Amino acid sequence: MKRFYKDVAVVSGDAGYEIKLDDRPVRTPARAALALPTECLAQAVADEWHTQGDTVDPRSMPFTGLANGAIDQISLNRESFAAGIARYGESDLLCYRAEGPAELIAREAAAWDPLLDWARHRYDVNFRVTHGIIPVDQPAETLERLEAAVLAYDPFMLAGLSTLVTLSGSLVCGLAIVEGGHDADAIWTASEIDEAWEIEQWGEDMEAAARSAKRRDEFAMARRFCELAAG
Repeated sequence: MKRFYKDVAVVSGDAGYEIKLDDRPVRTPARAALALPTECLAQAVADEWHTQGDTVDPRSMPFTGLANGAIDQISLNRESFAAGIARYGESDLLCYRAEGPAELIAREAAAWDPLLDWARHRYDVNFRVTHGIIPVDQPAETLERLEAAVLAYDPFMLAGLSTLVTLSGSLVCGLAIVEGGHDADAIWTASEIDEAWEIEQWGEDMEAAARSAKRRDEFAMARRFCELAAG
């Protein structure tokens, strides 16, 4: 749509920090007030609106999109949405190792074992690790405690966490970023170990490289969204 406003402002209100365009509040697609939990997240969303040109392109406004989802969708079904994220713990990437060669197995262990160790100590859980693709059941207590950890987050944190988990294929990786203070770039690299190995062996085409770069950007954006939502 064409840009219909000149000024963008962040205003503190009873529901949080709202975005106003020429003194008119921004609404979500479901017509709810676009109210953000922290001033820094609200400013990031306002910056997206401010930097639009003659037309408003939602594809260039990822923070606004995640905030809309948190308000219109996640807040109405927070527990079921959180449970969907937590289910990634049943088949977490970090628990499924390669059967070979030895160098790849060693790379996975070096990158993934510290993350599992962090989760073991943080949540007092245990993990079953296997080599190959045959499913392995995780302990029920582990799944329950990881789900409880996810349920503790508000809709905005869940919006960002969902992207981190789905892109990495690992609930532990997502939690390590939003709760454990781990470096997001290192975790993304860890989640892409198998792909990087394949590229080393067979090379990478331009389309695959472009898809990988887009996913990495989305991952970094979700990490930043969580930082801003946490304040």
